[in-house]
Amino acid sequence: MIRVAALALLLASPVAARAPRIVSINPCIDAVLVRVADARQIAAISHYSHDPRATSIPLGVARRFPSTSATDQIVALAPDIVIAGGHVDPATSSVLARLGIRLVKYPVPTSIAESVAQVRSIATVAGQPARGETLARDIEAALTPVTAAPVPALIWQGGGMVPGAGTLADDLLRHAGFSNFSATLGLSQWDVLGLEYLVARPPRVLFTTPGATDRLLGHPVLRDLRTRVAVKAFAPRLLWCGGPAIPEALAVLRAARASLPATGAARD
Repeated sequence: MIRVAALALLLASPVAARAPRIVSINPCIDAVLVRVADARQIAAISHYSHDPRATSIPLGVARRFPSTSATDQIVALAPDIVIAGGHVDPATSSVLARLGIRLVKYPVPTSIAESVAQVRSIATVAGQPARGETLARDIEAALTPVTAAPVPALIWQGGGMVPGAGTLADDLLRHAGFSNFSATLGLSQWDVLGLEYLVARPPRVLFTTPGATDRLLGHPVLRDLRTRVAVKAFAPRLLWCGGPAIPEALAVLRAARASLPATGAARD
């Protein structure tokens, strides 16, 4: 009788679902996935994460996993799920659909809140919602209120690319005590700002990539820029992906804000 009852209980209990095997083909997804999924779930990450110039995660972590960049490589791995950015080659999408491999796409987050929501969603897709919640709360804990007057700042990459309103970079600046000078200059969400315009009307703080900083200050027209503007180097990996990078990005931006003299904070 006891054996019959035990067997009935076993049959009635839901069978634990196998954690899905996942391939990520986006470096920003990689950064979240390695934090929320079991290592054995990750069949491969994007080839970008094995490239020191493009990775969003430490190379030592990235190289624990195979990388992939081609549809046939993805198919050979036979994953349950492929997670990608917002744009996927139609041919790749077609092949995955034909083989019954689920494709989940995430656009580039345009705010911290959207990035946090993606963290939770990716973790749920991976069958690890509790880990996603832990990471999401760690990010949210970094969002301490800013009470000081915002300081005009601009993020200027090599080539003059500037993120404006409606971008994750814009939201990071705001949460760190800056106002995005892009709006004052009348730039759009993503725009290009030439050197002559930068010199004519510079922000109080200029964030650039380390390589761009050297080129910028070495330009004959801009040699005196440092006397008028606080130029700060900023690693690109902290700007574009969000997710686990948000606390570090905010810490870097806030340190730059705290290093400024107290006067002139509200120029423009």
